[in-house]
Amino acid sequence: MKMTGKNGTAANQPRGPGQWSGLAGSWVLVCLGLLVGSVPLPVLSGDPEALVLKADPHRNEVGFFDIHVCNWPDRPPFFYSLFSTTKFADVSDIAVHYPDGRLLTHLRLDRYRLVQRKGKPEKRVFMLQTQLPAEAPDGWYTARVTTRDGKIHIARDYVIIALMAQAQLTNPPPGAEGVALPSKLEWTAIPGARHYQVWLRDKWDDGRVILTSRLLDEPRLVLPPGLVKPGGWYEWRVHARDVNEHVLLGDFNNGSLSMDSEFSVAGSEAR
Repeated sequence: MKMTGKNGTAANQPRGPGQWSGLAGSWVLVCLGLLVGSVPLPVLSGDPEALVLKADPHRNEVGFFDIHVCNWPDRPPFFYSLFSTTKFADVSDIAVHYPDGRLLTHLRLDRYRLVQRKGKPEKRVFMLQTQLPAEAPDGWYTARVTTRDGKIHIARDYVIIALMAQAQLTNPPPGAEGVALPSKLEWTAIPGARHYQVWLRDKWDDGRVILTSRLLDEPRLVLPPGLVKPGGWYEWRVHARDVNEHVLLGDFNNGSLSMDSEFSVAGSEAR
């Protein structure tokens, strides 16, 4: 499956956020067509380029696979590969492959985030960051999950190589001191970003996270009353993503993280 971006951009070259925004819309139309049956559904038979949307291609009998293209501060762009499962005790290997079948990486089974949910089995999210190769192609990336009985379970995620710009945090400005009690946080809108998430830390409380926002559709967050206090010292950051739970691209395809920004609030807080 050969794809070309705007202005003739080759598919294996990272695209800028403006170029990606048009592609996102195109793929939404493609996926809608597939779902309503206006486009024939190819059959999955070992072909890494096959479009199979009768069932979620990110899921197999063991768990869920996703891979993101990430642009974070102070480091080169990277792939973020994740596989989540409640059947972690049965897993012996998780290998991630390029669309042409070459090995990208193995997820380490000793590196995971533990998810505990009331009334549900414990889940582990295995994750690994891998520097984005210069010639990484678009296409179906594959997770080959081997279980202890020797069986191999396949899951796939379609990836379009694109770099999303990082949000610039504007209100309060970075490093601002003694600002009036803010009612909201604001940042620059990013071309191609449809959702944002904000983390706010209390620097007086050893950097404890006091707010993790829901996904936001606009570049601003209205602060809950009483959360930010007079005399407070805070740090915040913004994550941007292109889509959310997309039928083709998974949880999201590409995302970015802003620089951390600190501000202090005028006044004194009673302790």
